[in-house]
Amino acid sequence: MASNVLNRYLFEDLSVRGELVQLDEAYQRIISSKEYPVAIQKLLGELLVSTTLLTATLKFEGSITLQLQGDGPVSLAVINGDNKQKIRGVARFEGDIADDASIHDMMGKGYLVITIDPKQGERYQGIVALEGDTLAEILEGYFANSEQLKTRLWIRTGEYEGTPKAAGMLIQVMPDGTGSADDFEHLEQLTNTVKDEELFSLEANELLYRLYNQEKVRLFDPQPVAFHCGCSRERSGAAIITLDRAEVNDILAEAGSISLHCDYCGTNYSLDEFEVAELFSQASNGNSTLH
Repeated sequence: MASNVLNRYLFEDLSVRGELVQLDEAYQRIISSKEYPVAIQKLLGELLVSTTLLTATLKFEGSITLQLQGDGPVSLAVINGDNKQKIRGVARFEGDIADDASIHDMMGKGYLVITIDPKQGERYQGIVALEGDTLAEILEGYFANSEQLKTRLWIRTGEYEGTPKAAGMLIQVMPDGTGSADDFEHLEQLTNTVKDEELFSLEANELLYRLYNQEKVRLFDPQPVAFHCGCSRERSGAAIITLDRAEVNDILAEAGSISLHCDYCGTNYSLDEFEVAELFSQASNGNSTLH
């Protein structure tokens, strides 16, 4: 059974490329970090699939972040992924959210921010209106307006054999301009037939054969996708020493320690007054390493 893997493929005679991502453990790590309502779990899954598909288009080392912001009960939902398919994400919300809440019900008046951050070169950020009933439609509009590339996405979340799953497909006309509208429409119609259980369970070879057995498809080597937070005790210490020392001392006097919580993975870091004093001492000496 396919899991936590990204596959790229190419229709050799039609100048169209495709991607397939199938996630379970990586998705579960994100939605288990908090007690998210069902609708937010679904939204995070859709963002996760979308981010993974978009990072697959990167031709450089770097990351992509998809961030939904709004004035609704969900103020923030964000997924970050890089070219190595290391992903993380979190959502912030208040109040009760119905299981069948739509993206507009959750975000209210909002927008999608797409940030592309290469290790070398200029950082790009685009703000996309929430025009469409689904995240897939919103992203398709982004590609049509900003990239001028005909693109379709299929994003599914749910349970398969008792395990939460998130999966999706993308097809896109090659940017060389040789793809035809008729060819793309033909592939759209074929991909529209994909079933949730096929996306959640079938290996790439079998799934692509079922959908496109009359086409010449080249499937590239798969790339693993994994949850990766990046938080650490050292980073927590670095955050503390950016605060005013008097403010830190007040917290220590009241609580006896300073606790930091990572929203991405749910880890708590607690530092007592001796550890904090060592941090500030090291910082004043130009060394802020926490052991």
